[in-house]
Amino acid sequence: MLGFRDLRPLAEVLPAKEARAVKKAFGYTACWQLLEHYPRTYTRHGGAQDISYEHEGTTVTIIGTVVRARTITKTKTMHRVLINAGDHHVEAMFFNSRYATAMLRDGAKAVFSGKLSYFRQQPQLQHPDFYIIATAAGAKGDAKQATGSLRNLAAFGDLDELLGGRDYLPIYPAKKTITSWRIMGAIHLILKTLPCIDEPLDYHPSGLPGFDSALRGVHEPPATGPGPAIHRLKYNEALGLALVMALRRMDTEHRAAPALARTEQGLQAALLANLPFPLTDGQKNALRDISADLQRAHPMSRLLQGEVGSGKTIVALLAMLQAVDHRRQCALLAPTEVLATQHARSLTEILSAAGSSATVVTLTGSMGAKARQEALLAIVSGQADIIVGTHALIEDSVDFFDLGLVVVDEQHRFGVEQRDRLRSKGRDGATPHLLVMTATPIPRTIAMTVFGDLAVTTLKELPGGRRPIQSAVVPEHKPAWVDRGWERIREEAAAGHQAYIVCPRIDDDGGVLAVAAELAATEFPDLTVGVLHGRMHGDDKDAVMADFAAGGIDVLVATTVIEVGVDVPNATVMMIRESENFGVSQLHQLRGRVGRGGAQSLCLFHTNAEPGAPAYERVMAVAETLDGFALADLDLATRQEGDVLGTSQSGTHRTVKLLNLTQDFEIIHRANADAEELARRDRGLAERLVADIGEEDKEFLDKS
Repeated sequence: MLGFRDLRPLAEVLPAKEARAVKKAFGYTACWQLLEHYPRTYTRHGGAQDISYEHEGTTVTIIGTVVRARTITKTKTMHRVLINAGDHHVEAMFFNSRYATAMLRDGAKAVFSGKLSYFRQQPQLQHPDFYIIATAAGAKGDAKQATGSLRNLAAFGDLDELLGGRDYLPIYPAKKTITSWRIMGAIHLILKTLPCIDEPLDYHPSGLPGFDSALRGVHEPPATGPGPAIHRLKYNEALGLALVMALRRMDTEHRAAPALARTEQGLQAALLANLPFPLTDGQKNALRDISADLQRAHPMSRLLQGEVGSGKTIVALLAMLQAVDHRRQCALLAPTEVLATQHARSLTEILSAAGSSATVVTLTGSMGAKARQEALLAIVSGQADIIVGTHALIEDSVDFFDLGLVVVDEQHRFGVEQRDRLRSKGRDGATPHLLVMTATPIPRTIAMTVFGDLAVTTLKELPGGRRPIQSAVVPEHKPAWVDRGWERIREEAAAGHQAYIVCPRIDDDGGVLAVAAELAATEFPDLTVGVLHGRMHGDDKDAVMADFAAGGIDVLVATTVIEVGVDVPNATVMMIRESENFGVSQLHQLRGRVGRGGAQSLCLFHTNAEPGAPAYERVMAVAETLDGFALADLDLATRQEGDVLGTSQSGTHRTVKLLNLTQDFEIIHRANADAEELARRDRGLAERLVADIGEEDKEFLDKS
């Protein structure tokens, strides 16, 4: 919590029974964990929780007045009351409850807490717990007569004290075994016994409450509401992320790197002069930024992001040749063997066509012993200028002659530790320059937080000659559309082109193996159908991709191993099966495997989702636009931040709990500027403030 943690054990503060219940429900054992269990919403005392968006089965809390009470006696006595809860009415039913029948009469005001259900689209509560605020006659309710979970609330103090002075009631994420009321009571007791907290920062953020007021106000809001407290705690979360990045930037500034100036007669200049196509303006600008960074004596740390097919690879190659011109080696780290092999083949072809003498060597985990030894010898002797590989490059057994530049492709597949291990292989203590690339567009708030230690360059233009990819959704419930999809693939094959079919799994119904066998026997008996998936041996995968690239396979049925980097210009059509099982960015990435030549291309999004369902609408949104940056914002809006960052937290603690990366740009922007100043003003304080962001808690930052 940015410089503060209440380390008191819950068992020392709460009644023993309540401490055990909290631990069983959430795994919390210390007070700070419960203090960071923030409310998910609030209800005004005397008002009601807005339940219009709540799902059936959710535990809700409402405050309202009984406007109609009826008792029906048949085999059971049922007491039905209609509650005026502000903007809506809720019906509550009690079976064989003499107390409810006696107390809940017309005009009684009460707090109700129970599981929400719907009957004929009307909200209902069956046998909710309740506490009478005022009887029908206007008398004050007796706290001792509260029922169920509200009676449990009395374990934390007098109900009048707990509820009477509040302008807002917090509604907490709860479990079946522990209600929002019990959580509220436990947090109230923690705050009651917690001394005033000193401001952890060396300044008071203008326009925001102090930290002590914010922490108390988020759980027990004043009459003005919880807004200012939430704003301050969001600011603290953003500041914590920004301080980590500011410290990383400062560390980078103090490292030494080889200064690699551009030369007029070197390999980079020769390739630029012999390219068979002109660079786009975006590529020229990107190369200018990268070249300027490489000329400095401290390490470059730059993110090159670009739309699928925007030409990042050629920019990276030109940057690598700037290092090779100074007899420095370059390492290109790829997440999969398929992609590493594809990159090595592509770079070799480009260099060969330009008559360049730069050499490319591949190093992957599945290489045979002889080939691996040859590659390692070429790397350590300096004979290899550009080394393309997978995680195998990071291994301790790999020694470089003089590593000057590290390029990481699809950076979200790698952690900071892996990246830094490769950068530690520089000569004589020097730190190689770093260029990380992604074809997954980064929303600006993510770029400011998780990638805040990197300068960002963006490519948006497509190279000349490429046509926009056409997209269409193919619902399974429309068989004629599915048949037409197979027909379009046959038409493209007849025209001499090739196709991808992507499946969400390898085995079982709808998997690569079953789909490939079925299609080869039914839809494509006259075509060559190939298979590619992650369980295949590296050599087998390479052979399939080489065969497909050479035109020997008409239809390649694959998993997402083809998601990034695979470049077969003759592939013009793709069908993604069960596309609702993929994320927005992943669908956009997959679609980018076609449309890489001059021919018109098509991507078909097959789906089992029903029209109107969120999954169906998500697939439709991808089909309707080719703007990866718009899709990145959609991806962020529909997923948790941790998932977007590629590292959804597995534990109960997440550093970012209140900050909304789709809506809180201004907070993040302000925190970034303040973090930079604070880190340079007092590095020791900055380090202390982020000390409680442990390695596990900041795992999502390690994907930057």
